[in-house]
Amino acid sequence: MSTPTTAAPLLRTVTVAVPVERAFEVFTRRVGDWWPLSTHGCFEEEGGSVSFESDRLVERSKTGEEAAWGEVLAWEPPTRIAFTWHPGYADGDAMTEVEVRFRAEGDGTRVALEHRGWDAIGEAARKSREGYAGGWDLALARYAV
Repeated sequence: MSTPTTAAPLLRTVTVAVPVERAFEVFTRRVGDWWPLSTHGCFEEEGGSVSFESDRLVERSKTGEEAAWGEVLAWEPPTRIAFTWHPGYADGDAMTEVEVRFRAEGDGTRVALEHRGWDAIGEAARKSREGYAGGWDLALARYAV
């Protein structure tokens, strides 16, 4: 029997110079504008778009292939969104969870992202978490522009 990995949640924050409502809108409705799809997508250079569609986060290739990245668990405009995270995996075996909170701070918005549930992916949890740390840093840097 293997010992649980107990990888801590990955926490990232960024402050954007827009009101909470706009920060939420750009994160959700315009995710395809800022997500680094060619380097952080299932289809790499063939990635065409990524968007929240109804209750799912979906990537589509330039040729029309689809990869579900997750299912929306909470949609609470403009302060919170939560979704499962399993880019390209059809089953829930490799599923983690992402929660993003939006809070007014001065003239802008503090965006706090928590990526958790690493133990669900077993022994690869720590390595996967480390990889996602850099990925979220890149994505949020593009989002904050």
